[in-house]
Amino acid sequence: MFRPFQTALTAVLFAGMLAGCTVKVPAGIEPVTGFQAERYMGRWYEIARLDHSFERGLERITAEYALQPDGTVRVTNRGFATAKGEWNEAVGTAKFIGSPDVGALKVSFFGPFYGGYNIADLDPGYQHALIAGPNRSYLWILSRSPTPPRAEVDRLVAKAAALGFDTQALIFVKH
Repeated sequence: MFRPFQTALTAVLFAGMLAGCTVKVPAGIEPVTGFQAERYMGRWYEIARLDHSFERGLERITAEYALQPDGTVRVTNRGFATAKGEWNEAVGTAKFIGSPDVGALKVSFFGPFYGGYNIADLDPGYQHALIAGPNRSYLWILSRSPTPPRAEVDRLVAKAAALGFDTQALIFVKH
């Protein structure tokens, strides 16, 4: 059974109100350039993240990205809520903040409230990514595989630490 990420909607709404609905790139972080959206589309597995209420208690988290004819990206996040024994799903829309060849987007799962989605690192094969939100409280490591090479995960964790994220607080997701 699928249930919407009800807490995700509340969290996005509340965060949007607190942040004045601004979308930004954290200071000192440069989104990737030469970005090719078509190559980024498809399924990604969440490998690690900083803790947030809208993902708390979820395992086997995936994000599915699909490029739409209008240039927006359909985002479908899924995770298994172990305590309830059921899948949760949230569907949203991402839009490029500027040029589509720069990995800086804004994403919304609820109306006009957007959060930053900044691709801070992406390997040339589009297999592993480091995603920063609008500040250093939001961080995700994504991979095309639920079991990426340890060396690649270590590289992304080291980069996140160099960018000022609290990598000691990372939660590694069970798949």
